[in-house]
Amino acid sequence: MTDVIQLLPDSVANQIAAGEVIQRPASVIKELVENAVDAGAATIHVLVVDAGRTSIQVIDDGCGMSETDARLAFERHATSKIRKADDLFSLHTMGFRGEALPSIAAVAQVELRTRRETDEVGTCLSLSASRVERQEPCSCAVGSSFTVSNLFFNVPARRKFLKTNTTELNNILTAFERIVLVYPDVAFTLHSNGQELMNLRKATLHQRIVDVYGRRYAQELLPVSVDTALCRISGFTAKPEAARRKSSHEYFFVNGRYMKHPYFHKAVMQAYERLVPAGAHVPYFIYFDVSPADIDVNIHPTKTEIKFENEQAIWQMVAAAVKEAIGQFCEIPQIDFDTEGKPDIPVYYGNETADGHHVSRQAPMPQYNPMYNPFNKKPAPPKDWQQLYPETETPAAEMPSLFDDAPEMAAPSPVADMAPVHYQYKGRYVMTAVKSGLMVIDQHRADIRIRYEQYMHQLKEAPAQSQRILFPEVIELPPSDAALMDDLLPALAAVGFELTPLGSTSYAVSGVPAGIEGLQPAALVQELLASTGPVGRDRMAAYHELALTLARQSAVPYGQLLSNDEMDALVNSLFACQDVNHTPDGHAILAILPQRDIEQLLG
Repeated sequence: MTDVIQLLPDSVANQIAAGEVIQRPASVIKELVENAVDAGAATIHVLVVDAGRTSIQVIDDGCGMSETDARLAFERHATSKIRKADDLFSLHTMGFRGEALPSIAAVAQVELRTRRETDEVGTCLSLSASRVERQEPCSCAVGSSFTVSNLFFNVPARRKFLKTNTTELNNILTAFERIVLVYPDVAFTLHSNGQELMNLRKATLHQRIVDVYGRRYAQELLPVSVDTALCRISGFTAKPEAARRKSSHEYFFVNGRYMKHPYFHKAVMQAYERLVPAGAHVPYFIYFDVSPADIDVNIHPTKTEIKFENEQAIWQMVAAAVKEAIGQFCEIPQIDFDTEGKPDIPVYYGNETADGHHVSRQAPMPQYNPMYNPFNKKPAPPKDWQQLYPETETPAAEMPSLFDDAPEMAAPSPVADMAPVHYQYKGRYVMTAVKSGLMVIDQHRADIRIRYEQYMHQLKEAPAQSQRILFPEVIELPPSDAALMDDLLPALAAVGFELTPLGSTSYAVSGVPAGIEGLQPAALVQELLASTGPVGRDRMAAYHELALTLARQSAVPYGQLLSNDEMDALVNSLFACQDVNHTPDGHAILAILPQRDIEQLLG
């Protein structure tokens, strides 16, 4: 009987490892840029074609490699970062597994050009599906230049499951941002299909965040800083007014490495409790400096999951640091009176002034009648008062009564036996009598449902009416939002927005949907981009997010007083919707207090 267990060839083993390390083009860029940072590069250039499907090139000016190191770097578990197992607990580099380069070479065609400063000529190495095709001397600059072509050319199943170019480019931007936010002292550039998306100069951390995400962050960031023997926490969190409905720009970094940590995220959001709406997210950029011996990064090949030894104590430090930042730096409005040129009004101090000197000034004595009682006698109405209001002279037969049936000329109501008169309670609820009892409608949620179905109809069938802006507003978007904007332009035009590209990442807003007066167009567009994902293949899901966000922003707010006609139109429009009971995100819109319950309460 023959043996059944066999040793896998290196090419197969590399493809298996690539399934964990290289998931999409963004994974390639992450690994190559991290290697460039570990090589001591001061400038790193990233160039992609077709969102990385066709080509990915990463150029750095780091230390470079020798001819032997260049060949050995593509062998599995070959690394310059560690030498023994104990080094895993004293890591100061981004990479250490030695799996990235062989995994990339296993599923793509790779060309490496590298040279050390002490070498006169460099080395050019070409590989395809883990096989070395050629290695020869070449002329190149100091550093390394990796060119990865035809990603997943030998794994067609993986290539077939790649998303659209817009989605993959967004993933590349996300991975790129996670690295550039850690190393503000390194200059980065990113080009896509020959167009420059990012050009980040060396700067401070605050300036790097502003360069990546836009100038609006310049006034929204609050510094966070705490230094203890356990760890050092620094970075920035945002003011409560910068909260967004969807999570975006929430970053934790540990020793220069991005990580996901839901437990610490709860600590940050607890500091904003009662300061932001429920379910809202606040941007933050928090950096931990911890002893490498107190953490374990060797949990997953992507190295985004990190285990802390003193997790609970650090949680309390994060919560306290964010609370202190909010309490210390949040702006408090102050009343500042301009008294220059105003008359000097004397202040009464009793028998002496503030400096102790006696004065003759006395407090004014009020005059009043202690016997006056307005209820003792009723004032008689003025004679011939009808002549003061001639327009109110209406025959009694024509006067409508609140207890009579609705006039015949009134439009029929969609709800049987609905009262013609509605009542608004505390600027939040619309109350009306129906056949079964008393119906209470949340006016804001009802308007969300009405506008949501209107916008969905416009996105599916007919474009909406647009209202031109007298002075167009110019918005500058971060590269990630600019890539999403190109994908959403047709959908935004369908609901009534008029957006004109001005080059790079700038757009002019010259028209908005009719009926949303009072909203800031630029802020509304940015909110839509933050809440809506790329259209991609699931177009209806993107339309749903777009219509829901626009409905939330333009719906009648709580506290707005409505006339009876406005309340009647709201109720009738609500009952013309497909779903009158719930908002698109599942919140209840109305409730009915049955007649028998009212009778029991008053019985």
